[in-house]
Amino acid sequence: MNYNDHSPPHFHAEYQDYEVIIDIGTMSVTGDMPRRALNMIWAWLDKHQAELLEDWECARNRQPLRWIEPFK
Repeated sequence: MNYNDHSPPHFHAEYQDYEVIIDIGTMSVTGDMPRRALNMIWAWLDKHQAELLEDWECARNRQPLRWIEPFK
């Protein structure tokens, strides 16, 4: 997630040589990544969607981001 980034709310995810942009609200993906990695990201997103949206608002307002538990 980047400060003062463009809408819609999204975050960037990297895995090996792959990078995608994931819409927080719709879970849609821009870019290419192996399905197994995407499934793990979607599971994490589903669990932390509300927190990610809160952090998105913080980032848009140039406030410190809150810590979100990483994927386990």
